[in-house]
Amino acid sequence: MVENTMNQHERMLAGLPYKAWLDGLPEARLECRCKLYVLNTMAPDLREDGVPRVIKDLFGGTGERVWVEPPFHCDYGSNITVGEDFYANFNLTILDVGNVTIGSNVMCAPNVSIYTAGHPVHPDSRNSGYEYGIPITIGDNVWLGGNTIVLPGVTIGDNVVIGAGSVVTKDIPSNVIAVGSPCRVIREITDADRDYYFKDRRFDVTDY
Repeated sequence: MVENTMNQHERMLAGLPYKAWLDGLPEARLECRCKLYVLNTMAPDLREDGVPRVIKDLFGGTGERVWVEPPFHCDYGSNITVGEDFYANFNLTILDVGNVTIGSNVMCAPNVSIYTAGHPVHPDSRNSGYEYGIPITIGDNVWLGGNTIVLPGVTIGDNVVIGAGSVVTKDIPSNVIAVGSPCRVIREITDADRDYYFKDRRFDVTDY
């Protein structure tokens, strides 16, 4: 079979069962953790220039403007791609054993977790040491509310708001608000929403 010719790193990125202690994966995780240590212990007065520099070195690809509030945690970093104007608040965790592709103008509130990683359900299979990573895709103009969890294989469309505390187990279409555990669409976002900044509170300014 074709997959038998792959090393464990290649199997991981192909979404196949793999063993995380072989074929350079521990060394790649150590390299990632060294970069995260620099990011997460950086003096506040050095962060304006330092945070974007570390993130651009850590991630597989970024836009020109990117910001992640420390602390931040991930497995490899190199399997994460974000677009322009990516912003993450405190305690973002991305388990990027599978590819994580995030669009432009995406905001992550505190304690967002994005998990491509998983383990087999049956205990015999799980105890074998094999695990897997299934890619996650998040579109443009998405806001993930605080304590949102996104699970393996999920795609979130463009212009989506995910409510705080949601557990996203299935794909979410574009232009909707979705909340809950499991996360479900509650309504579409329409042009009428443009005039409000919070629930029924209208903007008192015109430059929005």
